[in-house]
Amino acid sequence: MTRVEFYVNVPDKLRKVIELGENIVSRGRRLMVYVPDTESASRLEGLVWTHPPTGFLPHCRADNALAAVTPVIIDWRSEQLAHDDVLINLRAEYPTFFSRFRRLIEIVGADEADKVEARNRYRFYRDRGYEIKSFDMLEAEQP
Repeated sequence: MTRVEFYVNVPDKLRKVIELGENIVSRGRRLMVYVPDTESASRLEGLVWTHPPTGFLPHCRADNALAAVTPVIIDWRSEQLAHDDVLINLRAEYPTFFSRFRRLIEIVGADEADKVEARNRYRFYRDRGYEIKSFDMLEAEQP
């Protein structure tokens, strides 16, 4: 069964994706980041190229010829899924294909609209019997 995790009160969702992505890839795992649209994909790709300044997170889009061997896929489409390891959802709705992945990560910002959408996704997963772990980034920042 898919492991579901929520990271809540995240001040910068894209930076959190990069942080988690680095950690996932360093463990030999593969990641798909499911973004809302092509503009979001381009924005995240731009950040991946510049952060961290001395590192690199190999990535491409799902329709790239190298998607099957690239550790990170950034895309808004769900027709071509190159693997079923880890999925980060940045969309307002739950991904209909999430259950094929071993792990699903939901990243929730600090604004109320994002939290309302996340609560709906949380209920959806919970009502279907998924065990959910939550990590509050405000608590993580406390010394």
